[in-house]
Order: sequence, then structure tokens, then C-alpha cells
Amino acid sequence: MFIGHFGLGMAAKKAAPNVSLGTLFIAFQFLDLVWPTLLLLGVEQVVIHPELGGTRTFEFTHYPITHSLAMVIVWSLLFGSIYWLVKRDTRSALVVGFGVLSHWLLDLIVHFHDLPLYPGNSPFAGFGLWASVAGTLLVECAIFVTGIILYLRSTESTRTGRIVFWIIIILLALVQLSNFFAPAPENVKALAWSGQFQWLFVALAYWADGRSSKLKA
Repeated sequence: MFIGHFGLGMAAKKAAPNVSLGTLFIAFQFLDLVWPTLLLLGVEQVVIHPELGGTRTFEFTHYPITHSLAMVIVWSLLFGSIYWLVKRDTRSALVVGFGVLSHWLLDLIVHFHDLPLYPGNSPFAGFGLWASVAGTLLVECAIFVTGIILYLRSTESTRTGRIVFWIIIILLALVQLSNFFAPAPENVKALAWSGQFQWLFVALAYWADGRSSKLKA
């Protein structure tokens, strides 16, 4: 799952209009924003299978800090609590906290049986929608397009804000296509560094949302 997470983040603007799109992107993509750094540090592991390609390229062998259900609940509570302490906005804090948890729930739909329930000797979960490229694209695109529509209905942007927003959408779509059809990364380090590219979407989202002048009635 990739653009589905960002799509749900955009959709959340409807429920939490006071939260910047950049913050929503961080919340809903939090696990995959942290994961590349833990890969670089050797704390979590993945095996690359270039011969398989597509949704079977990556075998997620060890990622209990970012992707075990127990730790995701912890991250969710921490994210929501910190947001509430800073902003004193209960509704928005609940939305961003749920955003962190939603990442695991969406991953549960597409991942093969590789999501741990807790760190250590844990059972694994995953419904395996990745077995169908067409099914995966259908679900992700549906969430993505719905998110775009809800975001646009929730905000009014300046010309610059609209341009930056559509740049984000185009870049996300290109990355999604490359995830399915581009050659596999040469090694784990290359994968991890490419994962840091996601922070560009966060920065652009803050820029675009900063040009959202008012909420639509």
C-alpha cells in the first residue's frame, strides 16, 4: 500500500480541517516514513527479490518497531497525545492518532502474511491482496481518488496551492507506477535512501496547504 495511505490522509482533511495536509501525511504514512531510517541503521530488515518483481519484490523479514500491531498502537497513542499537547484540539488529535493506526489496517489488506502482531516471537497477519496487481491498484486508486475529491471539497486554495497540490498528485502516481513496474532497487541501502524521498511529499503538502485560504462552507 502506497498511494492509499496518502489518499486516506487527504480524505482526513474533511474530518480534521484544522490539521495541515503535511501533518496528515506524516500521520497516515508515519510507519513508512520511519522504516527507511531503521533500514539504514540495520534495526529492521527486508530481503529484495528482483527475480519476482511487482508486489512480490520485497520480503519484509523483520520490522517489529514500525509494523507490529502492538507498536503501531503505541505510535498512534503517542502521535495523537503529542498533537493534543501542542494544539489542544481533541478532534484533530484523534484523527491524526487514528491515521497512524490506519496505516497498519490498510497494510493488513494488501500485505502477504508478514505483519507481526507484536515484537518478538509473534504470529503474523496479512490478507494478501498483493497477489493481484489489478486488485491492489483498484483498491489503492479508489482510496486515492476519493481522498483527492474530499480534500478539494474541504479547502479553497490559491493558484499556487492548487499547482503544488497537483504536483503532489502527479508525483505520487508516478511513484506508485514505479513501485509496480520499475526494476527493483540494487540493494537495501538504495531502497532505504529512495524511501526518504517521501519526505518531499510532506514538505510539498505543507506548502500546498499553507496556500489553502479558507474552508468551503
